[in-house]
Amino acid sequence: MLLFLDVDGTLLPFGASHPYPVYDSDFAPPAADAPPLLTRIDPSLGPRLAALRCELVWATTWMDDANTCVAPWLGLPQLPLVDWPDPAEDGVGDGAGGRLHWKTRLLVAWAAGRPFVWVDDEIGDADRDWVTAQHPGRALLQRVDHRYGITDADLASMEVWLAANR
Repeated sequence: MLLFLDVDGTLLPFGASHPYPVYDSDFAPPAADAPPLLTRIDPSLGPRLAALRCELVWATTWMDDANTCVAPWLGLPQLPLVDWPDPAEDGVGDGAGGRLHWKTRLLVAWAAGRPFVWVDDEIGDADRDWVTAQHPGRALLQRVDHRYGITDADLASMEVWLAANR
């Protein structure tokens, strides 16, 4: 079972009117290389995501920074990374008024029929409909609120779905 994991708005909350908590981690990135908002990511999410017993895969525009900064912050190993093509070169997008998220087709192709969970703050009904129609395997598209990132309720929802679909 794959678990595609976004960073911005998913692990790294943004956009709320209240101040965000600041977390410490056993990982201390070099100051020059550290993304300035890394301390908003709750490092306790790492063990909780690992406990889902899925193959975690970065599905984020952070690219290699997800493995050099975010994975160690969370106490996770280096993870596979979906390599996004340049939208201008590869025609990434849906061509249907922009309703389908630009990641959707690429993640379904990357999954290659395997069951997956996709956790992102930009998933919509068009993505769910397209995955249902085009992906032969089981899939959970878990939209999280970008103001809070992954919550206990999101993790509980994923746990229930995974238990029913293993």
